[in-house]
Amino acid sequence: MTTMLRIVLICASVLTTALMIHKIRQSKVQIEDSLFWVFFSIILIIFSVFPRSADMISRLVGTYSTSNFIFLFMIFLLLVRVFSMTMRISQLETKLKELVQMVALEQEKAKEQKKDDGGVKP
Repeated sequence: MTTMLRIVLICASVLTTALMIHKIRQSKVQIEDSLFWVFFSIILIIFSVFPRSADMISRLVGTYSTSNFIFLFMIFLLLVRVFSMTMRISQLETKLKELVQMVALEQEKAKEQKKDDGGVKP
């Protein structure tokens, strides 16, 4: 692994971690969501500080170079993250649809009750 790649990985990791901490403090991201990014940063720091570990895993996986392995690994982790977020969004959309339907039924029930109360009073 080249020195330049190691420097880029360390800088990207530190910036990602700093950004996540900043967003947590501003309450713009939940701690559970930021754990993925902190974990992602720690892995990149480990690969950049201990390049032999990345070299060894790269040889085990069969990639031609360590940088290709790191990019492949990053893409894989990001795809896993996208999949998990897609699942969460799908569940939230289902819950939102159910909630909208419940609110619409309650509003319709309130209208019917208002009509019935309006017609009974003299």
